[in-house]
Amino acid sequence: MLVSLSIQQLAIVEHLELEFRSGMTVITGETGAGKSILLQALGLALGDRADSDSVRHGAKRAEITASFDLSQLPAAREWLVSHDLDTEECLLRRSLLSNGRSKAWINGQPCPVQHLKELGQLLLDIHGQHAHQSLLRRETHLPLLDEYAGLEKQAAELAVSYRDWQQARKRLENLRQQDDAQRARIQLLRYQVEELDQLGLAEEELSQLESEQEELANAENLIQTSQQAMSCCDHEEGAALQQVSQALQLLTGLNSPALKNITELLSEAQIQLQEASHDLELYLSNLEIDPARLQWVEERLNTIYQTARKHHIPAEELPALHLQLRQELEAIDADEGSLDQLTQEVETLAQQYRDQAEELSQKRKQAASQLEQAVDEQLAYLGMDKSQFRVSFEAVKTFQPQGKDEVEYLIAPNPGQPPKPLVRIASGGELSRISLAIQVVTAATSSIPTLVFDEVDVGISGAVAEIVGRLLKQLSQRGQIFCVTHLPQVAAQGDQHLHIHKTTEEENTRTQMQLLDETGRVAELARMLGGVKLSESTLAHAREMLQESRH
Repeated sequence: MLVSLSIQQLAIVEHLELEFRSGMTVITGETGAGKSILLQALGLALGDRADSDSVRHGAKRAEITASFDLSQLPAAREWLVSHDLDTEECLLRRSLLSNGRSKAWINGQPCPVQHLKELGQLLLDIHGQHAHQSLLRRETHLPLLDEYAGLEKQAAELAVSYRDWQQARKRLENLRQQDDAQRARIQLLRYQVEELDQLGLAEEELSQLESEQEELANAENLIQTSQQAMSCCDHEEGAALQQVSQALQLLTGLNSPALKNITELLSEAQIQLQEASHDLELYLSNLEIDPARLQWVEERLNTIYQTARKHHIPAEELPALHLQLRQELEAIDADEGSLDQLTQEVETLAQQYRDQAEELSQKRKQAASQLEQAVDEQLAYLGMDKSQFRVSFEAVKTFQPQGKDEVEYLIAPNPGQPPKPLVRIASGGELSRISLAIQVVTAATSSIPTLVFDEVDVGISGAVAEIVGRLLKQLSQRGQIFCVTHLPQVAAQGDQHLHIHKTTEEENTRTQMQLLDETGRVAELARMLGGVKLSESTLAHAREMLQESRH
């Protein structure tokens, strides 16, 4: 529960220190006195958006500090533990600078403002004075039903399943679009790879074919020239080998040391001529005129060159291109497998979403019946006993984050009339009572023990106002209720009564708040009953209202 609230230099509040108890705290004051400042301060402490206008004129900063007792708030303690913060206390602090910037602390530790908002949702729930207007918007009905039924977590899980399915479906659509665009590419790749497979060009084959083609084309000339060269070396009278051998024989017979080097050179030349002659003979034995082989080699080379021109690359790069195209085709074939896998994944996620949506829908419908009965009971208590509140369900055909249900609240204000949407049936006063009935019912199931009702009694008066006060009083028995009200019938039900008033000194305006004692409560109720001038009759009426509220 909220234990204390400190407000410094906020709007027209200069300094305010407040302490609170459990039960029902009512807040009253004249119009314009600043009743909303208390709620503004609470909102800022719980992470609401701030601006420079929030800081009191002439001040450098505004400070708001809120202290909470966590004894009945296990979820808030768990949040503090998960963020490595002390759980012995819960102190939220917000500092607003005049330049519009702000800082935040939780238990003395600096933190992002978002953390205040996250923790604040576990500490306090504010029912604003315009809540009844939100009932006219159909999109608010389903979240309110989920809150009443305690299905927020399940609804959030369904929203995650929807997101996962949608993301997978988009990936599948993109892959399919790519697939359509790649069909021509796949067909071309397969044709090219098959053509290169048939060509079967090895890494060094081109240079070898070009060498062979040159030899085959010049085979006759090569044979004649090689034979002449071999004759010059050997196999002919006066050939080089014969001349060198003869010279070597002559010099060797002289047996002169001075000729040793020369004889060695001639011996080497003899050996080299013998090897050259042998190699020429071997070369000639393998060299033949083969027109058929020449034709085949030239046709093979022609096929290679034509294929290279088709791909606009040099012929020697064909093996590398063959490998590249094969790898690309294999990658696309792998994508084909990914397409099948992703299709299965989308269907699995879709079925998971359908199962979750169906289960959630069934729970919503069960909770709707309970909500109808509970709201009808409260409406009867509020003087609308002839009215019937109904929750209408319409199945959604397409997947939606909220599931398969569209929900709308209907009301039949008179017997025999079919239920119709609130916007078409309810008057201002009726809508206020319907809103209050729904808020009271849903608040009773809330896990948050501190609830703030900001003038939810707008449009209500007379005996119904007294019933509203009793409803809020009854609700306060389970926790802590704050109620900003303009009705004395509601204010009389409070366990604690805070009065806000505005004072003006010269050009300075200040808002002050004080806890009223018995005498102060009587005077304030009398003011609310009869205006500025307090007669004895209005004071007596006020005393009577206070006494009756305690029975």
